[in-house]
Amino acid sequence: MLDMNRIPAHVAIIMDGNGRWAEKRNLPRVAGHNAGMKSMTEIVRRASDLGIKYLTVYAFSTENWKRSKEEVGGIFKLLVKYVDLELAELCENNVKVRIFGDYEGMGDDVRDRLERTLSDTGEDSGLEFNICLDYGSRDEITKGVRAIAEEVEAGKLSSADITEDTISEHLYTGMTGVPDPDLIIRTSGEIRLSNFLLWQCAYSEMVFTPVLWPDYTPEEFEKSIEEFQSRDRRFGGRK
Repeated sequence: MLDMNRIPAHVAIIMDGNGRWAEKRNLPRVAGHNAGMKSMTEIVRRASDLGIKYLTVYAFSTENWKRSKEEVGGIFKLLVKYVDLELAELCENNVKVRIFGDYEGMGDDVRDRLERTLSDTGEDSGLEFNICLDYGSRDEITKGVRAIAEEVEAGKLSSADITEDTISEHLYTGMTGVPDPDLIIRTSGEIRLSNFLLWQCAYSEMVFTPVLWPDYTPEEFEKSIEEFQSRDRRFGGRK
């Protein structure tokens, strides 16, 4: 049973298994992404109900551009559909949406919907829902290091003053005040991070579940949190 006094503040999820879910049912991969979108909607609701402060999901990576044009286009259409269907509920439930990554190349429809979402939810103070789009952790770190180098060149920062905090502050999470994740969940049975929050995950607890993302219910989500609560977090020290 969940201990409501030990709910993680920040949960991050690698939503994996949409394609395999569709293949098992002899459906196109886009059908799996559509089912996965419905799961994401349910998990956002449950995260908000549980009092989780930050929820970050890996929706589209920098590597996902390698997929077929049909699949990539289908994912973009689903992003538009998600905003059209869910924006009113997100606002009603006081959910604040942020985008981590660069969505400029995703087309006018996607960009317009995302910018409307950011604008309409920007003042909300409940769950902070971070959607990683065209995101890759190595790309994020590279951009952060480049920004730091530019500050050094401009004389705004001394190289001797660069610390771990300096790097953290130049990542998407640091720039928006989002703490490192307490818990990272990956569905579908794969056991790797796939270029997701590599800097921020230094002391995150990780839960890998065999459940494919479209089958990942709010009840499964609570099981993952129960697993997190069973861990003894020492952050490199000893008790």
